[in-house]
Amino acid sequence: MTTQPLRILVAGGGVAGQALAFWLTRGGHPVTVAERFPALRASGAQVDLRGQGIEAIRRMGLLEAVRGKLVDEAGVAFIDAHGRAKATIMANTSGHGRQTLTSEYEIMRGDLVRILHDATKDYAEYLFDRSVDGFEQDEHRVVAHFSDGSTGEFDLLIAADGQGSRLRPAILPDGVDPYWRVGIHMAYWFVPRIASDSNIRDTYMVPGGRQIMRRSHNPAETQVYFVLREETAEASAIHRQPVEAQQRFWADRFRDAGWQTERFIDGMTTSPFFYSQEIVQVRIDSWSRGRVVLAGDAAHCASPYSGMGISGGLVSAYVLAGEINRRPSDLTTALADYETTLRPFVDQIQGEVNPRLLRLGMPTSQAAIDAFQAATALASFLHIPDLTARFAKEDRGGGWQLPANPVPIHAA
Repeated sequence: MTTQPLRILVAGGGVAGQALAFWLTRGGHPVTVAERFPALRASGAQVDLRGQGIEAIRRMGLLEAVRGKLVDEAGVAFIDAHGRAKATIMANTSGHGRQTLTSEYEIMRGDLVRILHDATKDYAEYLFDRSVDGFEQDEHRVVAHFSDGSTGEFDLLIAADGQGSRLRPAILPDGVDPYWRVGIHMAYWFVPRIASDSNIRDTYMVPGGRQIMRRSHNPAETQVYFVLREETAEASAIHRQPVEAQQRFWADRFRDAGWQTERFIDGMTTSPFFYSQEIVQVRIDSWSRGRVVLAGDAAHCASPYSGMGISGGLVSAYVLAGEINRRPSDLTTALADYETTLRPFVDQIQGEVNPRLLRLGMPTSQAAIDAFQAATALASFLHIPDLTARFAKEDRGGGWQLPANPVPIHAA
């Protein structure tokens, strides 16, 4: 670099935060990553890479590392209460067209986080058990206030602290609600794997706008997902309650659902991992103010139903870091260009989440479930999902392409 490096603080050590550390340190900037958990948060459920997210990983030189940790998920089956498949949609592994419900690149979030950490730990400074609780800024610097009472002075603060970002309210106008809600909630956890758990993801629909998914990621564990269509204050508030209250809520809503529900509820309290969330998108007019900028889900969460949550975070980090590396002496222009470049991609992936289609996929009556399964079975018999995916001109995110990055591809 021919200009003075920037002292950069990244709040959040997840996928987007570590991807930022990767590109910014390779641009010559000293980067500090503050993570509120006491150690690397290498946990979570299965995630997928699609389209531009796969390309972002390839440009980092990490594609082979990701390939080495992929989950064997061959497709998705829609099943009845006896576990019998009524329709099955297989993954598109042709290397062409669009990914189906299962991506060619399925990986556990923890494995992806560890891969990114291995690529950044020798270049960036990591502060664990420390969150950024607030900041002050002027035209020359940002002073960050950490949860342990200490402060730090930086040239730029990047909030990559997720959908529920604690820093985002400080750069939004008063009274702005960043969330676009679709009336759907989800909880997921792990249970011991049994012999009947296959490498096909099972999807079981229950009257009342309920859905259960089961997918297995290793010989010992199976992931369970409870999904609920409900627009009540209680459902929206439960995700901020203690875990015990969350688990009671989900058990009460699903106890009569049938299939393997009793097994899944019994395993809930002993699971090493449990997470409950409302399905939302983050939609705001601006991603930066002064020397503070949002990235990943904190800026533009597209929701799990977009299939582009992880890919969106990787792309966001790539574009933001690229603009900073290109114009480190002119942050105002760099942050403006970040938004101008990335907005069309974000608008595309967010716009692909259609509430009407989501509701169609979560019927409230048994008759509607039967009709959905019959239509899906016919489409699968005619190979319509497979052919549509293979011959699609582009994956999610439209024809938007990753821009060139001033840091050489595969830089070490």
